[in-house]
Amino acid sequence: MKTKRVAAIDCGTNSVRLLIADISGDDLTDVERRMEIVRLGQDVDRTGRLAPEALERTFTAMRGYAKLIREHSPDGAVPVRVVATSATRDAANRADFVSGVRDIFGVEPEVVSGDEEARLSFTGATRGLAGSAAETPYLVVDIGGGSTEFVVGSRSVEGALSVDIGCVRLTERHLHDDPPGAEAVEAAVADIEAAMDRVEESVPVRTARTLVGLAGSVTTVAGIALGLPAYDPARIHHSRIPAERVHEVSARLLRMTHDERAAIPVMHPGRVDVIGAGALILDRIVRRYGFPEVVVSEHDILDGIAWSLA
Repeated sequence: MKTKRVAAIDCGTNSVRLLIADISGDDLTDVERRMEIVRLGQDVDRTGRLAPEALERTFTAMRGYAKLIREHSPDGAVPVRVVATSATRDAANRADFVSGVRDIFGVEPEVVSGDEEARLSFTGATRGLAGSAAETPYLVVDIGGGSTEFVVGSRSVEGALSVDIGCVRLTERHLHDDPPGAEAVEAAVADIEAAMDRVEESVPVRTARTLVGLAGSVTTVAGIALGLPAYDPARIHHSRIPAERVHEVSARLLRMTHDERAAIPVMHPGRVDVIGAGALILDRIVRRYGFPEVVVSEHDILDGIAWSLA
């Protein structure tokens, strides 16, 4: 069977990521997988615009990714898809982002809808679960910087919704103190619960048998719960974190100072100030729907973008 090399770029509110992969049939093999914290969504919730310094951080990371793509495609034939999500959807000056990406990669970035983001996340997360012990339907939750996607399905999507709760957005709205006070946490919880009210109106979340958690907030919580001495994607991928451990880790992170969070071995420096909000979102999802555990996936929208090019 012929192998096809593809390049996927996911530009979110907090990070920009690259996956260069070889796809053959139902197999996806990493060639390069990179992530840079760029905080593209800096102050977007407040200003409605992408900050010039945030755009430049993002373009700097992307120029490095374009160089890697060229190095892994000597014939120049590797298809590239650039997907941008919550922060760019919300920005009045997103044309500045679009023109910058076009200059770097030579392709038009797709500022996808929340529903399309949810479907790509579902594809990326669940292809590797086929044949596992995980019961269907799945509830896939992708906790990003600006939004969280809720997707229910088995082999295909049965319902999906993207809501504007994310680790960066909630931190900028509510969690200003270090550590945040009880009233600030309660205000963040109220936002999360209101968003989940909207989700339940259109997505059959109560039918799901397995909760699958994606993205950096979830994988960081998993690494802490597992007590890893360093971030280890192989140990984290498809780990099962009991609900009790999710609650413990979330509460602990919200009580810690910036320096205490920064000292956690699995913590990426770019997540230190927003991990409390991300963990809180996961905690409230687990509590509301009564899942006994969360299955953690290192594969997400980035893998879904790659599969879409196969």
